[in-house]
Amino acid sequence: MGAQLKPYAGDGSHTTSYYAASANPSPERPPLTGANEIDICIVGAGYSGLSTGLHLAEKGYKVAIIEGARVGWGASGRNGGQIVNGLNASLQTIKKRYGQDTATFVAGLVQEGGEIIRERIKTYDIQCDLKEKNIFTGLTMSHMKELEERKELWKSYGIDNQEMLDKNQLREHVKSDLYEGGMIDHTGGHMHPLNLALGEAAAFEKLGGTIYEMSMVTGVDTEAVKPVVTTEKGSMTCKTLVLCGNAYLGHVVSTLTSRVMPVSTQVMATEPLGKDLAHSLLPTDACVEDIRYILDYYRLSGDKRMLFGGGTVYGGADPSDIKAKLQPNMAKVFPQLKNTKIDYAWSGNFALSFSRVPQMGRIGENTYFAHGYSGHGVTGSHTFGRILSEAIDGDLTRFDVFENVPWYPFPGGRMFRVPYSVVGSWWYGLRDKLGV
Repeated sequence: MGAQLKPYAGDGSHTTSYYAASANPSPERPPLTGANEIDICIVGAGYSGLSTGLHLAEKGYKVAIIEGARVGWGASGRNGGQIVNGLNASLQTIKKRYGQDTATFVAGLVQEGGEIIRERIKTYDIQCDLKEKNIFTGLTMSHMKELEERKELWKSYGIDNQEMLDKNQLREHVKSDLYEGGMIDHTGGHMHPLNLALGEAAAFEKLGGTIYEMSMVTGVDTEAVKPVVTTEKGSMTCKTLVLCGNAYLGHVVSTLTSRVMPVSTQVMATEPLGKDLAHSLLPTDACVEDIRYILDYYRLSGDKRMLFGGGTVYGGADPSDIKAKLQPNMAKVFPQLKNTKIDYAWSGNFALSFSRVPQMGRIGENTYFAHGYSGHGVTGSHTFGRILSEAIDGDLTRFDVFENVPWYPFPGGRMFRVPYSVVGSWWYGLRDKLGV
C-alpha cells in the first residue's frame, strides 16, 4: 500500500516536445470512475504496459490499462527514438555477476525488442518514421578497442550483425571530425517514439483492450486475493495486476521505490535542415550515439531536423536551460549547426537500477512488475512486455530467470542514492575527458 499525494503530470498534457507537436491523431480517453473489475489490469500506458497489454489482448485476455496522464506521456513518448540492441549492463558484466548461463540467456534476447517493434509496425501499420541501422562512435582509440571487444563478445554468442568502421568509413555515415571511428549495428534503427506508442495503443484497443487516461493511481493493494488499484475517481479490482509505471510510479508501491532512481535526460530538435544539409551531416540516415559514460545521441527526424540528446540529472530534476546544455555538444559534433535555430527542447525521466540490469518480479501471487531499463527501455520494455505476457499466460520459463537475478539497492538508500550517483558520474565523466 502507498500513496502519491501530488499529481506527477500537471494537467496531463504532453511535454512541449517535437514528438508531441508532430504526433499522429489520437483520441482522449476517459478517466477511470466508479468501481470496476477486469481480468488483468496494467498500470502505465508506456511501452512496458502497452507491450504487455497488446500481447495479452492478442491471446484473448480482457485487459485494462490505467494511465495517470496520456498514452506515452513519460519516457516512451520523450526518448531519443533509437532502437539500440542490448541492456545497459554488458554481456561481460552480466557473465561476471550472474554466471555464464544468465549471460547466454540474455544474449538470446538482446535483439528481440527491435524485432517486436518492427513486427508491431508492420502488423498494425503504425506510421512512425521507422529507419534502419544505428552507429556507436568512439572518440579515442581506447573507445575503439572497447567497441572491437564488444563486437567480438557478441559474435561469440552468435550475434554477428555488427561491423567496425575506421575513421574514413565512419565518415560515410557521420560527417564529423570528432571521432576515431565506430561500429554499425545493422539490426538497430530509429523511429518516432510517441507515434509508436500511440499506434500500439490503437492496436490494443482494436483488439478489445481499454485504456483509461488522466487516472493517477493513489493506492495499490497487492495483498488482497484480487489486487485493487485506486485512482482519484475510481477503482479497479483484477485477478492479475501488472505495474509498469517505471520512473513515474513514484511512492505508490513502497516495495518498489528503493529499487530504482529517476534520472532525467534531455533532447532538443533543430528547425528543419533541408534535405541537402541533413544529408551532408548523416548521409545514410542512421542514428548515432557515442560510448562515453555521459554520452551524446542524435539522429534525423522524418522532416530532417537534427534531434540531439544527452546529459543526465540524477533524481529526475529538469535542468534550467536545456538548449544551453546541449547546443555546445551538438556544435562539437557538427560545427555547421552552431547557430541553427532550436525549435523544441524537452526533458524526461528513465528509471536507473543500481546494477544497470532491468528488473522483473512479483509482489505476492498476483502482482507483476517490470522496470529499471536504465536508458535502454525502447527495446527492453518491448521484450519484457512479451515475457510478462508469457508468465501471465502460464509460461514462467523466461520470467523466472529475470525474477531470480539479484537486485541491489543504491548505497546509502534513497537518501544518498543521488549524491552517490553524482560522484560516480563525475568520476566516469573525468575518465571520458582524459580518454582512459
